[in-house]
Amino acid sequence: MHLILFIIFAGLCLAGALNLLLQKHPINSALSLVVVMTSLAVLYLLLGAEFLAAAQIIVYAGAIMVLFTFVIMLLNAGREERTLGSRAAIAVGFPAVAVILAVIATVLVKAQGLGAASLSDGVTSTEDLSRVLFHELLLPFEVTSVLILIAILGAVALARKGHGEQEAGK
Repeated sequence: MHLILFIIFAGLCLAGALNLLLQKHPINSALSLVVVMTSLAVLYLLLGAEFLAAAQIIVYAGAIMVLFTFVIMLLNAGREERTLGSRAAIAVGFPAVAVILAVIATVLVKAQGLGAASLSDGVTSTEDLSRVLFHELLLPFEVTSVLILIAILGAVALARKGHGEQEAGK
């Protein structure tokens, strides 16, 4: 049963990621990213990581995607100019992807002990994890929230209508 669920949600995650890249409208891309985040949460549940699954839903699929959608709507991104890309990107990009995939395949083929996972001596409780996150790692959490706030304020300042016209008129 776990294998069937894994295959279904891994496929859904990959399909959402491909849809994210192929969508023309940014809101549709953001909704595809929600599908990817939710599928990852189910995969975490299948691994027995309930806390990570809940954090994935609450933090990423919830809060971060609301911020993404807010910024997309605030910027009011219209139609983008469709180009075929640069020739340099195509000439360098495809061989680079082939080389990276070959390196990953070589590492996977030559790796010893893949699938030999074992639990550590003690299983960490949610209480221990929350103590570490909200005591020792409190500063990185707060710095991240301040950076997100600064990014939103910057997007609002840049997207303000008539911003450049007011400065030119003074």
